[in-house]
Amino acid sequence: MRLVWQLVAVVAVSFLGGQALVLVQDDPWLTVVVGLATAVAGLALYAWVVRRTERRAVTELAADGAARSLGLGTLLGLGVFSAVIGIIAAFGGYTVHGLGTVPGALGLLGFMAGVAVTEELLWRGVLFRFAEGWLGTWAALALTGLLFGLAHLLNPHATLWGAIAIAIEAGGMLTAAYVATRRLWVPIGLHLGWNVAGSALFSTEVSGNDTPQGLLDAATSGNVLVTGGAFGPEGSVFSVLLCAATAVVFLVVAHRRGEIVPLRRSARAARDAARLPA
Repeated sequence: MRLVWQLVAVVAVSFLGGQALVLVQDDPWLTVVVGLATAVAGLALYAWVVRRTERRAVTELAADGAARSLGLGTLLGLGVFSAVIGIIAAFGGYTVHGLGTVPGALGLLGFMAGVAVTEELLWRGVLFRFAEGWLGTWAALALTGLLFGLAHLLNPHATLWGAIAIAIEAGGMLTAAYVATRRLWVPIGLHLGWNVAGSALFSTEVSGNDTPQGLLDAATSGNVLVTGGAFGPEGSVFSVLLCAATAVVFLVVAHRRGEIVPLRRSARAARDAARLPA
């Protein structure tokens, strides 16, 4: 029941925030406000329901060092996506025609803030954390990563390759960031930086979704393996390679810190948790 209550709480915020964002999507300023409000509401509700259902301090959202971790994660997300765009441009697959719009970029920033927070709370904060408790780190990483990729098959312009790419990029890199830090701040920042770079800065498709124009008036064209085609740069082989490399770095850090949970330890923790009141 702990899993059910936490899922219901996070999904409810995500759904209601998403519906509100659709209503105000034509007003970039309201989109910023609603997106940030969704993010704050999601964090507050997650912290409340975890405290109530698990009777513990919500260490994954500890305030100590939160701003620094969130900032570093955001910069890393911006940097990795910028590197991907740089490589695609070097192959002639990304062309800038001029400047876009600042209000459009701000609206996308607010929208992506809501998306990054609610998705990380759901996939890393709830689903991966519970799965890791039952299956250990490696199996939970593979399972939730696969499910995250499959969920993106519902997106416009989705392909099987796009789902596999997302499973490796987000399911692998973002989960590895959580395992290495045992906090949600770096994954949230990484997710935010990646999405903001793709939409608000470089004006590309994000996971198959066509987004409003950001700061640059630009377009991608050419080989689908290079550019990602209609799915966006996340379908580029270079995105997969760079995100996989970043995930490996995080996992090496996690291993050195002793944060990899083996199956036997997770099974024992699951049995202990089963004795707690629901």
